[in-house]
Amino acid sequence: MAQIPGEVDNMEGLPATNNNNPAARWESPDRGWEREQPAASTAAASLFECSRIKALADEREAVQKKTFTKWVNSHLARVGCHIADLYADLRDGFVLTRLLEVLSGEQLPRPTRGRMRIHSLENVDKALQFLKEQRVHLENVGSHDIVDGNHRLTLGLVWTIILRFQIQVIKIETEDNRETRSAKDALLLWCQMKTAGYPEVNIQNFTTSWRDGLAFNALIHRHRPDLVDFSKLTKSNANYNLQRAFRTAEQHLGLTRLLDPEDVNMEAPDEKSIITYVVSFYHYFSKMKALAVEGKRIGKVLDQVLEVGKIIERYEELAAELLAWIHRTVGLISNQKFANSLSGVQQQLQAFTAYCTLEKPVKFQEKGNLEVLLFSIQSKLRACNRRLFVPREGCGIWDIDKAWGQLEKAEHEREAALRAELIRQEKLELLAQRFDHKVAMRESWLNENQRLVSQDNFGYELPAVEAAMKKHEAIEADIAAYEERVQGVAELAQALAAEGYYDARRVAAQRDSVLRQWALLTGLVGARRTRLEQNLALQKIFQEMVYMVDWMEEMQAQLLSRECGQHLVEAEDLLQKHGLLEGDIAAQSERVEALNAAALRFSQLQGYQPCDPQVICNRVNHVHGCLAELQEQAARRRAELEASRSLWALLQELEEAESWARDKERLLEAAGGGGGGGAAGPGGSAGGAHDLSSTARLLAQHKILQGELGGRRALLQQALRRGEELAAAGGAVGPGADTVHLAGLAERAASARRRWQRLEEAAARRERRLQEARALHQFGADLDGLLDWLRDAYRLAAAGDFGHDEASSRRLARQHRALTGEVEAHRGPVGGLRRQLATLGGASGAGPLVVALQVRVVEAEQLFTEVTEVAALRRQWLRDALAVYRMFGEVHACELWIGEKEQWLLAMRVPDSLDDVEVVQHRFESLDQEMNSLMGRVLDVNHTVQELVEGGHPSSDEVRSCQDHLNSRWNRIVELVEQRKEEVSAVLLVENHVLEVAEVRAQVREKRRAVESAPRAGGALQWRLSGLEAALQALEPRQAALQEEAALLAVRFPTQAARLHQGAEELGAEWGALASAAQACGEAVAAAGRLQRFLHDLDAFLDWLVRAQEAAGGVEGPLPGSLEEADALLARHAALKEEVDQREEDYARIVAASEALLASDGAELGPGLALDEWLPHLELGWHKLLGLWEARRDALVQAHVYQLFLRDLRQARAVLRNQEMALSGPELPGTVESVEEALKRHRDFLTTMELNQQKMQVAVQAAEGLLRQGNAYGEQAQEAVTRLLEKSQENQLRARQWMQKLHDQLGLQHFLRDCHELDGWIHEKMLMARDGTREDGHKLHKRWLRHQAFMAELAQNKEWLEKIEREGQQLMQEKPELAASVRKKLGEIRQCWAELESTTQAKARQLFEASKADQLVQSFTELDKKLLHMESQLQDVDPGGDLATVNSQLKKLQSMESQVEEWYREVGELQAQTAALPLEPASKELVGERQNAVGERLVRLLEPLQERRRLLLASKELHQVAHDLDDELAWVQERLPLAMQTERGNGLQAVQQYIKKNQGLRREIQAHGPRLEEVLERAGALASLRSPEAEAVRRGQEQLQGAWAGLREAAERRQQVLDAAFQVEQYYFDVAEVEAWLGEQELLMMSEDKGKDEQSTLQLLKKHLQLEQGVENYEESIAQLSRQCRALLEMGHPDSEQISRRQSQVDRLYVALKELGEERRVGLEQQYWLYQLSRQVDELEHWIAEKEVVAGSPELGQDFEHVTVLQEKFSEFANETGTAGRERLAAVNQMVDELIECGHTAAATMAEWKDGLNEAWAELLELMGTRAQLLAASRELHKFFSDARELQGQIEEKRRRLPRLTAPPEPRPSASSMQRTLRAFEHDLQLLVSQVRQLQEGAAQLRTVYAGEHAEAIASREQEVLQGWKELLAACEDARLHVSSTADALRFHSQARDLLSWMDGIASQIGAADKPRCPSSHLGLPTCFWAPTPNPSDPPGPPT
Repeated sequence: MAQIPGEVDNMEGLPATNNNNPAARWESPDRGWEREQPAASTAAASLFECSRIKALADEREAVQKKTFTKWVNSHLARVGCHIADLYADLRDGFVLTRLLEVLSGEQLPRPTRGRMRIHSLENVDKALQFLKEQRVHLENVGSHDIVDGNHRLTLGLVWTIILRFQIQVIKIETEDNRETRSAKDALLLWCQMKTAGYPEVNIQNFTTSWRDGLAFNALIHRHRPDLVDFSKLTKSNANYNLQRAFRTAEQHLGLTRLLDPEDVNMEAPDEKSIITYVVSFYHYFSKMKALAVEGKRIGKVLDQVLEVGKIIERYEELAAELLAWIHRTVGLISNQKFANSLSGVQQQLQAFTAYCTLEKPVKFQEKGNLEVLLFSIQSKLRACNRRLFVPREGCGIWDIDKAWGQLEKAEHEREAALRAELIRQEKLELLAQRFDHKVAMRESWLNENQRLVSQDNFGYELPAVEAAMKKHEAIEADIAAYEERVQGVAELAQALAAEGYYDARRVAAQRDSVLRQWALLTGLVGARRTRLEQNLALQKIFQEMVYMVDWMEEMQAQLLSRECGQHLVEAEDLLQKHGLLEGDIAAQSERVEALNAAALRFSQLQGYQPCDPQVICNRVNHVHGCLAELQEQAARRRAELEASRSLWALLQELEEAESWARDKERLLEAAGGGGGGGAAGPGGSAGGAHDLSSTARLLAQHKILQGELGGRRALLQQALRRGEELAAAGGAVGPGADTVHLAGLAERAASARRRWQRLEEAAARRERRLQEARALHQFGADLDGLLDWLRDAYRLAAAGDFGHDEASSRRLARQHRALTGEVEAHRGPVGGLRRQLATLGGASGAGPLVVALQVRVVEAEQLFTEVTEVAALRRQWLRDALAVYRMFGEVHACELWIGEKEQWLLAMRVPDSLDDVEVVQHRFESLDQEMNSLMGRVLDVNHTVQELVEGGHPSSDEVRSCQDHLNSRWNRIVELVEQRKEEVSAVLLVENHVLEVAEVRAQVREKRRAVESAPRAGGALQWRLSGLEAALQALEPRQAALQEEAALLAVRFPTQAARLHQGAEELGAEWGALASAAQACGEAVAAAGRLQRFLHDLDAFLDWLVRAQEAAGGVEGPLPGSLEEADALLARHAALKEEVDQREEDYARIVAASEALLASDGAELGPGLALDEWLPHLELGWHKLLGLWEARRDALVQAHVYQLFLRDLRQARAVLRNQEMALSGPELPGTVESVEEALKRHRDFLTTMELNQQKMQVAVQAAEGLLRQGNAYGEQAQEAVTRLLEKSQENQLRARQWMQKLHDQLGLQHFLRDCHELDGWIHEKMLMARDGTREDGHKLHKRWLRHQAFMAELAQNKEWLEKIEREGQQLMQEKPELAASVRKKLGEIRQCWAELESTTQAKARQLFEASKADQLVQSFTELDKKLLHMESQLQDVDPGGDLATVNSQLKKLQSMESQVEEWYREVGELQAQTAALPLEPASKELVGERQNAVGERLVRLLEPLQERRRLLLASKELHQVAHDLDDELAWVQERLPLAMQTERGNGLQAVQQYIKKNQGLRREIQAHGPRLEEVLERAGALASLRSPEAEAVRRGQEQLQGAWAGLREAAERRQQVLDAAFQVEQYYFDVAEVEAWLGEQELLMMSEDKGKDEQSTLQLLKKHLQLEQGVENYEESIAQLSRQCRALLEMGHPDSEQISRRQSQVDRLYVALKELGEERRVGLEQQYWLYQLSRQVDELEHWIAEKEVVAGSPELGQDFEHVTVLQEKFSEFANETGTAGRERLAAVNQMVDELIECGHTAAATMAEWKDGLNEAWAELLELMGTRAQLLAASRELHKFFSDARELQGQIEEKRRRLPRLTAPPEPRPSASSMQRTLRAFEHDLQLLVSQVRQLQEGAAQLRTVYAGEHAEAIASREQEVLQGWKELLAACEDARLHVSSTADALRFHSQARDLLSWMDGIASQIGAADKPRCPSSHLGLPTCFWAPTPNPSDPPGPPT
């Protein structure tokens, strides 16, 4: 591809430089200012300048972004794309790719779908790579810049694309120096050239020269002056100029508006934006110019085609007219749009009958005449010896016949459709009558049922409401059964509408009316059912409430029990029973709440209410109060039971928690190995953690323990909190139960806390030791893995294989890159080994394990350094090897191509024929593309060689020699191609010139013949000659150019001079003959037949128009007085509209015909027919008819709608009259029940009114619709509706007033009833309060309790009094007329209530004082008895002889203390009550004596209790320590024999069993250590005391300490011995497994089976590779075994020699196994390659044998067509076979060579296969060449016989035409036609001369090749042709003489006939007296409008 011109490169340089370093552009001024630090003023100026520059740059960038975005969208619109943000939408690369595809027209690689950044980078890279392939220079623009949305680089990229695809193509050549300019200069020059001469337009640049907008307008005006008036533009109005130019370009030129006026009219417009916009002008106008040039060329060609087609113009015109009539008639007949009425369909059927009898026969006659005309045309063409005329598609006789058949088919369908439509309309009339009958029946039934369902009489009890519901369901069933009948009406209406009934609007209105009434009825039924359901639901709720109150009274009796339980089980049992009871209460409470909510919803209903809301609220409050009381009692009972259970449960939980903590503490002490607390060292273990697996196992066990601790901790905390709460609260639980003391709760809780704290500390120490051990073992394992990987990496990096070809080297390089990446990835971990080890060692201290790990870390670092160095060296070696192999491959491919093309060029012969030359030239064009591609590869090879030589490659000499050889061969092939091109170009120029001369000569001859054969009369000759003049103007420059070109070619190629001069002379002669034949002709007058038909149609249409206007009538016509009359008038008016629609086609046809007559400039009109003046009046009459119909339709529709409104109005008025009757004269009831009944009835009446309001709304909406639509009756309807609404509002007001009166009466009655009830209740309670019966002392308390309940009831019912007072006050405020009676009633009730309260309070004081003194005396007496009993218990002191007895005594003492504390609080409460009561003196003295006695006894009891507690606690501690010492000593002695064992076991499993047992023992010892230490510590504290019991404790302590130390030491020694034995046994076990596995693999590797075929060998090879991979993977196991061996040797194990021998044996077995596997793999691969090669060789030999069968076929063809087909098929066969065979043979040869080079064992056999295959291929090629030669010779022979037969047939056809030439079929032939026919015949004979000559030459050549029968046949056929040719020439000479003699006679007769015809025409014109009718009478116009202007000289005409 060519480079971008230098000017474009210079233009690209500026934005690229600015975009590459935007920071430097703006930062450099700032930095200079900071560095120099000038004065303040200079700094401010510099800063302002910088900010100004930056603002201008930002503004320019914004303009560029907007311009470039619009430019991109203008091109993306072709593919349906659009962008909004240039920076964001180009980031994914998808839009950029589509843009480049649109601009370049090429297909780019498909973009990658995805939203990740990598996908966007890939898509943008594809686009940038395409630009680089287009030689577009992109400096410092990368895909990441576009993806990141870099503004400046994105704009630079778009600008570069614009330069490449929009501006680069611009090239302007100046006229003075023929200099070619490019890009920007060329565009500027073009603008200057186009705007030259325009005032005030001076374009010098692309910035300021365009600011005023004149330049844009000048460009548009230069090319399209009709769009811009340049003279009106001024330079000062720049914005207007720019806006005008941009809008014009966008609207009229289709150019996208890339700029706005403000973007150009500025101080410094952006150059790039303006260039981009101006380029769009350039491309548009250039394309417009090219289209104009192409139009001229196409016009010339069309003229030539029209000249040829003028002979048949008459036929095509008539055929087109007939076909147009047929299609138009078919369209009219096929139109299935019939009149939508019975009468209209009958009229259409009559019109169709008239068409069949009048119009169709005339057209059938025209069809026959057209067939005669076509026969005449074909006869003339045969006479001229020209190709027969084939009518264009759709205009042939067969097309006319086909169309005529379609016409007859359409007529049949039309007739059948009309008959069917007539039957359908009759059925619709019957259906409409049925509909009207049913509608009347349904409306009467609906009105009756609406009245029925508007009544409400439900009752006020549940049975009555249920009976009303059943009755309503019966009504609903009846109505539901009637729905089918209503739907039947709707279905009839739908059927009529679906069938298009003409009166469908009336039917729809009646249907809607029925459906509205039905909807109203269903709404009334639904509303009534809703009210019934509300009443029924409310009555059911009331019944449920009664049931619930009874149940709650039963439950209250069960909650009075006070039993709380004596222990935990009993308390839980009671609580469980209470929970069941509460569940029942909760379930029933939900039910109660649901009932209350359901009942309250009925009190909140809007509108209809089934019951008085106050009644509902009273019942709800009563049920709710009963439920609240029941729940309160249940809650108190639960609180008592839960308190009892909590105390018993707490004591049990504390005891269990302390016991569990003690057990776990013992386990942790045993697992820790004793009392030491330090962590295990690095070389040792932490509690059995000798390796990573054991450490992980111990950690898992410890985590389980921690999880258990966490769960127990939460439980303990909860128990402790509950204990603190209970201890703080104190007291006793459960009235009447035994007192439980709580003094010991705090001590028990503190003991549990201490025990738990020691347990958590032991667990933390254990976890810390295990974590440190696991970290060290994990580090060692990771370090071993890293060392193994580094050794493998070193072995791979040090390999000496660098590949034997490019593929293998590339594979090795890829593997080495992967290895290098892995090495670099391990650099960080290797460097951090020391830090990690230092961290772990510092935490654990220095030990043997840490030292060993340090040594291995140093080894890993050294090995990593060696791997890095070796990898870098191998990477460089692989790069050099890959470069050399790649270069050799390229050189080999290039030389192969050069060799093939050299062979073809040297063997090529330049052909003589033009077709062959063009084929050769096409091959050279393909060769140029291939050479361009190869040149790039040669340059790449040279570049590669240069790099290798400069890099000092070892094979530099060999590489350079290969390069020189390739360059020399390339230079030779280039020179040879240029030489062959010049030879081909010379032949091509001459042949093209000769061919073009022949074409022009043929065109000139055709034009001349067309002029000579044109008729001499009419306008056809003028039309033909006008086309001929245009053709001459087009041919003349071409003829002159050919003459000049012939002279130049004759000078350049002297050998072809004679041939060139002859062609030029013949062309000149033909041109002169054509010029002399062009003569001027007159014009002819066309017939006026169409004008007469137009006048006839016009007369009929005007008659109908007048009748239609009278029928339309406008708004003055009669209006309907009823709904039925309105329906009938609408139906008649719709029928008139259908008739108008049918006549619309006639009107359109008349207007079109008149416009056609006007367009003919009056040529077909008479002098007195002013059609242009008459046509507007016809249009006015038509529109007047439409307006009259619309006006009449509107009036009828308004009347119909008004009648519907009147019907609805009548129904509404009837409803209002019924309401007035219902509201007249009711009376107020006197009781609550009667008032509620009256309210019920009135609510039902209001509901009915609301339902009937819908009927009112229907009428109101109808009236509003009339008024809104502007109906003429709108005001009348509005007045009627206003009166209706006033009446309705009056009824509603009266109904509301009566409802208010009823409510007031109900309130008063309710108040009076409540007052009466309260008064009765007060009198009843007064009798109870005045009861003065005296009772005994033991019943006094019960009387007091009953009186308290009486007072509570009195206080609760005081709200009743307050409620009645509030209701009375409210009633007096709302109804002042009732104030006197209400106030009197309230006064009486207040007086009664005050008397009741005073009586109740006096009685309460008496009862309280009497009962309280007796209660205090009884309480003090009971306390005194309890204290006396406890004193007797404390006198019996027994300290206890064992631990169990002491614990029992302590529990009893704790219970006593709790009881004392409880009694103390009770005494204090009794004293407070005594002081607060106003007792009598005797009672007060008795209470004081009892109080003092109890106080003294309580004080004396405290000291004995404290002394007894101290003695019992000391005894308990002594007995507990002795017991613990005995237990621990027994535990140690029990485990000592296990630790002292010496047996180690004889196998791995036995050793593991002993280790597990010892580890369990150690864990148990470690867990038990803390417990034992705690016991010894307590024993030491007691041993310091001096007492006999303390001496026994001291002896037990010493004995336990000795036994414990011996147990720990024995367990540790046992563990060390077992660990050593385990390592040895584990090693022996692993060695045995490895040896067994290696033996099994060795047996598999030694197998001799190599497979019987390719598939079995492949399976064996795959299995073997899997085995080898398994062996490679097993190397890790060998290495692990070796590490175990080294560890045992380092430990100095006694069996070291045996271990070393076993390890050496394993290593030798592994190495031998790998070698054996390598040998077997090589053998299997060679065997597989051999089978694969054998298969390919067999397939290729079989394929060659099949092709040889085809190539050896003896078939040479039966005739010329047959042999041509055989030759084409064989050529295709040869090409496919050669291509496929060469590829397959090369693949097999390459495979054989590679296998031989690799040293395959069957190399000799492969070589034999290769030689045999190459020989078979050579034989096939030879056989195909022979076959091709035989087919070519056979084709030449059959071609000769075919040409001879064809030529002989032409000669015979010419001889048969000669008699028709001398005796033409026309009755009166013309002389010129006979001469033209004869000349055309002689011209055709000239064509046969060359064919005869060619036949003779071919026969001579074939006779030299063939002999015998073929030669005789050739000579015989040649003689037959020559004999026929001679006879044809003689007959032609005779015909020439006959035509010459006949022409003179015919010419005379023709002239005489023309004169006679002219005279007859003049006479007929002089005698014509008919004039066209005046249609003015139809339109009501004056006669003078249509009549011609009278001429005074004309004679008067007949009267009109």
